[in-house]
Amino acid sequence: MNWTIAEGKWKELKGDLKSRWAKLTDDDIGVLSGKREALAGKLMERYGVLKDDAERQIDEWLATLHDKGREPRRSSP
Repeated sequence: MNWTIAEGKWKELKGDLKSRWAKLTDDDIGVLSGKREALAGKLMERYGVLKDDAERQIDEWLATLHDKGREPRRSSP
């Protein structure tokens, strides 16, 4: 899943976010409003990780959502 799709499905994905990053509060998730940079910042703040690690974790989460079938696979052109 790419971030544009995740941003569009933000309300639907809030539960997945909370499962993946339990230290994020409901208020944190609400304030993020689907913004990737804001999520990375909150991960850095709550988990004490560097930006590169936060970005890697977000990418892994997006890949997991794709593997769970949350996004239809796109056929090759």
